[in-house]
Amino acid sequence: MLCPFIPTDGELLRARPMQVIFSTAPWPNLPRAQASPGKVTEAVKEAIDAGYRHFDCAYFYHNEREVGAGIRCKIKEGAVRREDLFIATKLWCTCHKKSLVETACRKSLKALKLNYLDLYLIHWPMGFKPPHPEWIMSCSELSFCLSHPRVQDLPLDESNMVIPSDTDFLDTWEAMEDLVITGLVKNIGVSNFNHEQLERLLNKPGLRFKPLTNQILIRFQIQRNVIVIPGSITPSHIKENIQVFDFELTQHDMDNILSLNRNLRLAMFPITKNHKDYPFHIEY
Repeated sequence: MLCPFIPTDGELLRARPMQVIFSTAPWPNLPRAQASPGKVTEAVKEAIDAGYRHFDCAYFYHNEREVGAGIRCKIKEGAVRREDLFIATKLWCTCHKKSLVETACRKSLKALKLNYLDLYLIHWPMGFKPPHPEWIMSCSELSFCLSHPRVQDLPLDESNMVIPSDTDFLDTWEAMEDLVITGLVKNIGVSNFNHEQLERLLNKPGLRFKPLTNQILIRFQIQRNVIVIPGSITPSHIKENIQVFDFELTQHDMDNILSLNRNLRLAMFPITKNHKDYPFHIEY
């Protein structure tokens, strides 16, 4: 996976040089999508040994516990200190209600075995209907959801379209700001917002915190000053993905790669197209 993550805070850019970010996302149709928990933990340990220090996580990836185990192991070994790492994870769409944001954050912190997050993102601008009020489920419902973890995350109607909540991401952002004030997270940001949604957020009255705006191709993005988020559970690939700082592409190479653009978006999330906050009805 190659995903641009572009901080808009100049201080962050000056404090931390451009780097390659290790993604923990289990994308479909890739071998690591079926990775066992043990392989995820080992991949994180390999990544730290290879030099990765920024980890991109999310509740929706359903592997925060395994990621946390790998990080904790390396900290205990003395291979890395917590303050050397930059850990990001994301708030899922069923937790956009203000009263659920802190609970969701603490759940991720517990799974990752951390006391704080360096960055917490709103994964999508769209709020979904929570599966059950206040997370209350019957025994049979809970058993089903535990064996099918993404069922509770994607509430669908009879047409297999997502059921929206009545939340507004501006209200969700207020709860995110509270997390910074309480010290649970150091920075907050957004993911998959279009430019109109970003402008609406940046122009919000009373905004307390502004958001941080998720080999050849990796180097290509680095030379464009775009932070790259590759991911793999294969040790050799993990190492190869960070060995991109000892060469440089020529301008001819850069122009050739840019000419391949097909204006194609890969993650369209089609079951949410009916949502009022669906971000991809406009070009960017």
